[in-house]
Amino acid sequence: MLLPAIGLIGELTSSPIIVRHPKNPILTSEQVPYNPALVFNAGVTKFQGQYVMVFRNDYGNAKLQALYSGNTTNLGLAYSKDGVHWEVRPEPCFNLGNEEIIRTYDPRLTVIDGRCYMCFAVDTLHGIRGGFAVTDDFENFEVISMSAPDNRNMVLFPEKIGGRYVRLERPFTVYSRGGSERFDIWISDSSDMKYWGNSELLLAVEQVPFANAKLGPAAPPIKTSKGWLTTFHAVDIDPSRGKNGWEPTWKKRYTAGIMLLDLDNPQRIVGLYKEPLITPDVSYEKDGGFRNHVIFPGGMILEDTGEVKIYYGAGDTYECLASAHVDDLISLCLK
Repeated sequence: MLLPAIGLIGELTSSPIIVRHPKNPILTSEQVPYNPALVFNAGVTKFQGQYVMVFRNDYGNAKLQALYSGNTTNLGLAYSKDGVHWEVRPEPCFNLGNEEIIRTYDPRLTVIDGRCYMCFAVDTLHGIRGGFAVTDDFENFEVISMSAPDNRNMVLFPEKIGGRYVRLERPFTVYSRGGSERFDIWISDSSDMKYWGNSELLLAVEQVPFANAKLGPAAPPIKTSKGWLTTFHAVDIDPSRGKNGWEPTWKKRYTAGIMLLDLDNPQRIVGLYKEPLITPDVSYEKDGGFRNHVIFPGGMILEDTGEVKIYYGAGDTYECLASAHVDDLISLCLK
């Protein structure tokens, strides 16, 4: 049975509390010494006294694809003292590869008990999988678990809740959702981060007024006195958008939303902002990118001052930074 159609969304604008950094984009392919075509969708955290960014590299020409054995994507590494100016390491830091795996991409970083856990997506010959790895130095990674297809966009909460690890995820429920790209956010937990279960639907497309296609987790949640502050990506489709980027056709728009989850029971949504938090408003987000009109948060850091740094991919081409005060973000969710 097909689901009821969701109409076109129309014009959207970012929340006025959002401030884009004047240095945007804060990381571009020109800053990376091994010459990727695109750098975006980074995971960012504070670890061992400095900011750490693991970002997605995409390679845009046949020569580089051949150099990397046909794998067109891997993960790069950068460090920063201020979260704005980045020192990129001379080589990629992570890439899974065998005859089954096609590419690894879209990292998310979460520090738990002094160790850094990285969520990532993997395209394989038999489906898309989400994985977790842990590292203490960003040189050596131990892969802890890999999901069954098709699942990705996984993010971890930064501490155990009720004695269990908790993650958000976005399974590809194509057949059971009417054969369309109608994907939702789910929540699961684990005793050991290897075996996951107790899965429940957290947020559906129908609950978000600025989405008509799909939702998914974005940056890992941050803990506040009022709940887990949680970003998500929302997608709407408009057939009139045409080419809209480097691809022959790109009719989607990605925006960022925000919600607040209960501290003790994150399966319960305390508050949901019914408008987008960040939309593609400026040139590096809506024009000239690989895919125009794309915002994709991958890292969120709460500073001691109350500032929340939100790191996001723009146009599937650059890495950018926006900020807002934590109290303002909570107020949006509780409207």
